Amino acid sequence: MDGAAGPGDGPAREALQSLSQRLRVQEQEMELVKAALAEALRLLRLQVPPSSLQGSGTPAPPGDSSLAAPPGLPPTCTPSLVSRGTQTETEVELKSSPGPPGLSNGPPAPQGASEEPGGTQSEGGGSSSSGAGSPGPPGILRPLQPPQRADTPRRNSSSSSSPSERPRQKLSRKAISSANLLVRSGSTESRGGKDPLSSPGGPGSRRSNYNLEGISVKMFLRGRPITMYIPSGIRSLEELPSGPPPETLSLDWVYGYRGRDSRSNLFVLRSGEVVYFIACVVVLYRPGGGPGGPGGGGQRHYRGHTDCVRCLAVHPDGVRVASGQTAGVDKDGKPLQPVVHIWDSETLLKLQEIGLGAFERGVGALAFSAADQGAFLCVVDDSNEHMLSVWDCSRGMKLAEIKSTNDSVLAVGFNPRDSSCIVTSGKSHVHFWNWSGGVGVPGNGTLTRKQGVFGKYKKPKFIPCFVFLPDGDILTGDSEGNILTWGRSPSDSKTPGRGGAKETYGIVAQAHAHEGSIFALCLRRDGTVLSGGGRDRRLVQWGPGLVALQEAEIPEHFGAVRAIAEGLGSELLVGTTKNALLRGDLAQGFSPVIQGHTDELWGLCTHPSQNRFLTCGHDRQLCLWDGESHALAWSIDLKETGLCADFHPSGAVVAVGLNTGRWLVLDTETREIVSDVIDGNEQLSVVRYSPDGLYLAIGSHDNVIYIYSVSSDGAKSSRFGRCMGHSSFITHLDWSKDGNFIMSNSGDYEILYWDVAGGCKQLKNRYESRDREWATYTCVLGFHVYGVWPDGSDGTDINSLCRSHNERVVAVADDFCKVHLFQYPCARAKAPSRMYGGHGSHVTSVRFTHDDSHLVSLGGKDASIFQWRVLGAGGAGPAPATPSRTPSLSPASSLDV
Repeated sequence: MDGAAGPGDGPAREALQSLSQRLRVQEQEMELVKAALAEALRLLRLQVPPSSLQGSGTPAPPGDSSLAAPPGLPPTCTPSLVSRGTQTETEVELKSSPGPPGLSNGPPAPQGASEEPGGTQSEGGGSSSSGAGSPGPPGILRPLQPPQRADTPRRNSSSSSSPSERPRQKLSRKAISSANLLVRSGSTESRGGKDPLSSPGGPGSRRSNYNLEGISVKMFLRGRPITMYIPSGIRSLEELPSGPPPETLSLDWVYGYRGRDSRSNLFVLRSGEVVYFIACVVVLYRPGGGPGGPGGGGQRHYRGHTDCVRCLAVHPDGVRVASGQTAGVDKDGKPLQPVVHIWDSETLLKLQEIGLGAFERGVGALAFSAADQGAFLCVVDDSNEHMLSVWDCSRGMKLAEIKSTNDSVLAVGFNPRDSSCIVTSGKSHVHFWNWSGGVGVPGNGTLTRKQGVFGKYKKPKFIPCFVFLPDGDILTGDSEGNILTWGRSPSDSKTPGRGGAKETYGIVAQAHAHEGSIFALCLRRDGTVLSGGGRDRRLVQWGPGLVALQEAEIPEHFGAVRAIAEGLGSELLVGTTKNALLRGDLAQGFSPVIQGHTDELWGLCTHPSQNRFLTCGHDRQLCLWDGESHALAWSIDLKETGLCADFHPSGAVVAVGLNTGRWLVLDTETREIVSDVIDGNEQLSVVRYSPDGLYLAIGSHDNVIYIYSVSSDGAKSSRFGRCMGHSSFITHLDWSKDGNFIMSNSGDYEILYWDVAGGCKQLKNRYESRDREWATYTCVLGFHVYGVWPDGSDGTDINSLCRSHNERVVAVADDFCKVHLFQYPCARAKAPSRMYGGHGSHVTSVRFTHDDSHLVSLGGKDASIFQWRVLGAGGAGPAPATPSRTPSLSPASSLDV
């Protein structure tokens, strides 16, 4: 394996080779320019006689033929009207391809020769190596036939020349000035005209400018022009499909559970479904199999939230659920206010929206009252003062509110026997609140506080959880690993004003239960209590007097106990800090039914012949998921951050790119590493096998695409060459269907093409690649997908893109937590899409499964994996919700489903 650089790859040698390559490129470009000029002069002499330039009032001599297009270009030269302000002009001018960077800003034209601003760059920008600045098709030098209305007055033109003389004067000036030929462009942008289909925006906007001869389109990202050539089979952009695709998405499964940094996140409903949350979705999971057995089951999803869910509470009826979300921002940076939803778990319909505009930052904890059949809801927000408020659930009306404490509040709850007693706990405190009055009267209730006194007992740093016992006592679990019993006692008559409660709570017993913090306490139906430890990962059952009855230990790779819920019979559900949901009991142990990543996700690839997919991210885990059983097939520790992956066409091996420049090839059955190579010392952003499996391309942040030849089984590889020419880091790449060429994108919005079979050479004439067919389409820049870009984009708004294997739709992952579905090709500005929410962070990647039956999307920092079912126009499955327009969140005119 040729994994190391040879002696000839030293810095000095590489610099010399680079200079030589640039010199050759400039020589080739000069030859191209000379040929273009010669062709232009030939056309002027032979194909444009003076008689063809006469005005509409002068008859043309017989035998005059229409002007011919140069060989190799589509015969789409039709009369063109260029709109400028409120007037319309016609021109007879020559179109030329962009010249090399050294000649793109030629000397200014003679005064009065043109209305173009001086110093206009050639189409595609000024970098010869960039996609925007690559040479265009040779010989794009053809005169436009003048429309009949040649006498239309021209704004800002000189009154000294008649309309019939202007075309002749302009043509003669072009023949005189060869430099002018190099700064002409076929788009309306270079002529200073207004885009007929998309009005130009500011320097940071995405603008589409259409070549009137049907040769190319141009868009702008951060002011940088990106030219894309139209395939020869497309005569008009109007022929392309419009409207959203007939296909729709239905959320099939959500992988993961938010246990790493949240509490109050696991409950069991009356139906037996387990309710928990991740990202913006509340999941209702129906377990399958027996206790401790495999998963199976199914999922339903409540998707009414617009940002990440932070806490849950279940109504005493076991049907209604309250879920609180954090604050966020929309696409335009406007804040989204935190809110609490009360919804029906059977119908998944929202019943009440509570506190919109009343909470700050987010909802940290909430609880239903129990003594009065859940008539009230207590909420603590995440503001600096951690405002404590009580609400009427049926009317959504606030009854009382008070500043609780400047310290973190981790838990809140009503006394199940007395709704006037509320308890909160958190950083170094336990507070007992008395709520009085205000029932039915908004804001008239009062809340008074009694602070729990630790006395002779050590005051812990955190008290994450508490539970009410049937006899009225309260148990708290703290960061010291102790369980404290708080009992009622008569109030101190010496301090009657403090709190105003008739009685208070004091510590009556202490038991050391765990090594490290206690994260969860759960009261079982038989009156015993379960405690879950952090550091020791133990789950302990306690009897009266805090006598340990039974215990079990959670395996280390699942993390510590975060939450406990009692299921049917003796079954327990345990949520862990490594985002796993375990099912079992203390006697038989626990097995995972839901698993997920614990940190930001980026790498995703789907199996070439099975409904399986692989993910990797910042948690350094490489996971293979079974899309049929919705389970984790296997996972390994990469020891480094994984950022990209791709299956070999055989499916036998998978390549994984890491953040250190290292890449691995693993056997998918044995999980053994069969190849370990380092290319450079910067992160790898994309790895892609050729469709025949003979090559592997690796895109790096050192601006190089490394090409390796691969053995038939994919296990062995050797360095074949390097594609060098990008001026920024590689972001995406795709192979052609014949496996000989590569299309690549970079961080500065270049679109480059490479002849791999011919020695990894860059194809300078991008026009010649316009009809090439691509085995996959994941590049976010290209003619077939430029319509997916939103107006005002800064170039980073789209993280990932994937065309379906049947080439009917394109899925897009954006920076605004949305997944979009467009028709393919998507080559019309402001293309409409179907838009789907649920992720609580930027969506980093999307991929279709091998048969296009499902789409997989990755959330970034929310560490979620969504598996969507793709439904055809007449396919089976649940009908999607009625689309509603949400232009404020869509790139153009998307349908929010």
